[in-house]
Amino acid sequence: MAGHGFYLKSQASCIGVAILFCTSLVISSFAELERLEHPVKGDGSLSFLVVGDWGRRGFYNQSHVAFQMGKIGEKLDIDFVVSTGDNFYDNGLTGLNDQAFEESFTKIYTATSLQKQWYSVLGNHDYRGDVAAQVHPALRKVDSRWLCLRSFILNTEIAGLFFVDTTPFVIDYFTDMDHTYDWRGVTPRKAYLDSLIKDLESALSESTARWKIVVGHHAIKSAGYHGDTKELNDLLLPMLKAYNVDMYVNGHDHCLEHISSLDSPIQYLTSGAGSKAWRGDLNQNYKEDDLKFFYDGQGFMAVQLTNNDAEITFYNAFGKILHEWKALKELHSAV
Repeated sequence: MAGHGFYLKSQASCIGVAILFCTSLVISSFAELERLEHPVKGDGSLSFLVVGDWGRRGFYNQSHVAFQMGKIGEKLDIDFVVSTGDNFYDNGLTGLNDQAFEESFTKIYTATSLQKQWYSVLGNHDYRGDVAAQVHPALRKVDSRWLCLRSFILNTEIAGLFFVDTTPFVIDYFTDMDHTYDWRGVTPRKAYLDSLIKDLESALSESTARWKIVVGHHAIKSAGYHGDTKELNDLLLPMLKAYNVDMYVNGHDHCLEHISSLDSPIQYLTSGAGSKAWRGDLNQNYKEDDLKFFYDGQGFMAVQLTNNDAEITFYNAFGKILHEWKALKELHSAV
């Protein structure tokens, strides 16, 4: 495949362990990244919720957000849930038997509508714990909804979701003397990123999905506390533009926000308000014509897709609609 050269250098990466449960693993011709499939509804539509930065044993309004997710999930008849990372605070899981898994996940998201598959990426706080435990298949015996991998692809009939492990991109974590990170399987960093970027480029270039959605923990564009992630702007954004990605979905900033790209169809969507939120952290330097929405409280996001239409809705912890955005695929236009 003739690539655009967005990876640092070509590197081989290990084939992931095959996973087979309520979704099925598809063996891909380019598959260093694991590929999963999830069916759409009978009418060809797809709907899912997105929540991030949530795992606090129900505190900081996590339980309130979970309750409203259950109500909206039932209303929309969601197909699955996406987690944008920082799944367990403050320092990830200590191991496979860490009670935080059930106390922050199983016992919190109890609504019938949320008993669907959860597709999760890791956040920087997850990397402060036992990463191998959080991505281990044994957790699915505790709660079959749980699927967390470093990077993977989820194919549906109308959308491709590309989950990216963004924490190793951020160089500052490797020099952070205040916290300990679990870099097993990541170091040497350059080889890890080379392989990941190469595999992601292959997947995006070969995808025939009507909608392309990339999911990571860290923001590419954000008006929140952490702001833009330089490494993602340098290494991922050119690729996303080249392969006509429609949405980049992230957490990390504890807010809800929508930023529209001024030079591409990409919509930057932050859903990192699953529990503790940061009040008053709006970056005033963002222009009004690209920052469509910002909310510094708790909440979550819903995505509804058909072959030609997309609808994004942000909700607060009381289930109130805060912001809606709709697009027609043919025209790349929004209202």
